[in-house]
Amino acid sequence: MTTQFYGPPYGPYPAPPLPPYPEPPRPVGELPYHRMALATGRHRWWRPLVGTAVVTVGVFVLMLVIVVVSEVAGAALDRPLDADDMRSWGGVADTAISLVTIAVALPVVLLTARWIQARPAGTVSSVAGRLRWRWLAGCLALALPLILLSFGVSMLIPESGDAGGDAQGMDWVGLPTFLYGLAAVCLTVPFQAAAEEYVFRGWLVQAVGAWVRWPWIPVVPQALLFAAAHGWGTAWGFADLVVFGVVCAVLAIRTGGLEAGIALHVLNNLIGMGVAAGIAGALESDETAADMDWVGAVVDIPMVLLYAAAVLWLARRRRLRTVSPPAPETPPSYAGPAGTWPPYGMHPYGIPPYGTPPHTGPVPGYAPPPPPATPPVGPEADAGPAAGGQVSRPSS
Repeated sequence: MTTQFYGPPYGPYPAPPLPPYPEPPRPVGELPYHRMALATGRHRWWRPLVGTAVVTVGVFVLMLVIVVVSEVAGAALDRPLDADDMRSWGGVADTAISLVTIAVALPVVLLTARWIQARPAGTVSSVAGRLRWRWLAGCLALALPLILLSFGVSMLIPESGDAGGDAQGMDWVGLPTFLYGLAAVCLTVPFQAAAEEYVFRGWLVQAVGAWVRWPWIPVVPQALLFAAAHGWGTAWGFADLVVFGVVCAVLAIRTGGLEAGIALHVLNNLIGMGVAAGIAGALESDETAADMDWVGAVVDIPMVLLYAAAVLWLARRRRLRTVSPPAPETPPSYAGPAGTWPPYGMHPYGIPPYGTPPHTGPVPGYAPPPPPATPPVGPEADAGPAAGGQVSRPSS
């Protein structure tokens, strides 16, 4: 009986066929701002829904953590209770804590875009994949004089809620208290205002834009949610917030990023709350932009519209790019022989950002060994005396 052996040294095992390489997701280029959720080619219909739920729950949990920590620390230090039976840290500190509870939405949105939507967090900022700081500086320069002008006009009008027509209620708090309040406002307001822009003009607009091509569908709904988030005060205040939200969303779409809305939002809140820091009891007030009267709305809405016109003019003048850069022409892939896996430790997708390309050139410091000597094969091996060849003889 003959025994059949398999495997080395009698022969290799039959190799099973290798599965095909998984195709990497193809980046999508030249997308408008509201479609940036599709930039990496990894979009699935469920990602905006799950991401919105994660943003909502994440912001709520972080807000709750801040409130619990504030209450526990206040109880440990025997802080007094306010009208809502909450521990009070003073007008300036309570305002700073309230602003921080809103600012926590900023990292939540960025991390959700990275982890749930599988795209760079910077795509929420702009079509460039980052916050365009030079463009943000230009928008700040446009917003500053307009906000100062509208705020000054509203202070001069007696019927305005900002001036109140009651100079007796505008008592100076003193320089130390004013500087303390101003420092708290400057440290917290930029993050609070930017967080609101990232949530409403960033996440919500791009979440809807992942499903629809027409950019104007999410503009009005997000503005209504933005106004509702400030609470219901007056009809004029609600209308002013809706106009603000619509204008900032239009600017985000038309300029390809959140910089214009962030500049307007940050400066508007900084100037308003910075002035309030110098007035006794102003920072402790529960009033928001939703409580604006008709005079304030009549002054504020034209300022917002004029700012939008100035930003669009500057964007055209600078030829600001409003779509993402084009995608690579050919998708990255492994360039090895057909039917073989890449070497150990090499990503099968080839080139960055999907992996490391295989080495195709000579390796420095390595010389291949010479081929082994083999006896001649063919007519040269048969050459001898009969074929007329020369045979060497040993000398005597």
